[in-house]
Amino acid sequence: MNYTYVVECADGSLYTGWTTDIERRLSAHNSGKGAKYTRARLPVKLVYFESYSEKSAAMKREAEIKSYSRAKKLELIGR
Repeated sequence: MNYTYVVECADGSLYTGWTTDIERRLSAHNSGKGAKYTRARLPVKLVYFESYSEKSAAMKREAEIKSYSRAKKLELIGR
């Protein structure tokens, strides 16, 4: 399975990514071994995810969500 996910950083910012293992990726983010962006904004918490059978679909959705405004991302995650 492939996942597109959104995490909320300690400073309130949102980070979007994709992975094949959400738990492992969240652990990597929180241990400082995830994305450069999240390293300075720990801890992070998972606030949204979608699953896809194809890697390309998850990556396409990641790019789509990253293009959203903050307001649209907040609407997506239900806030």
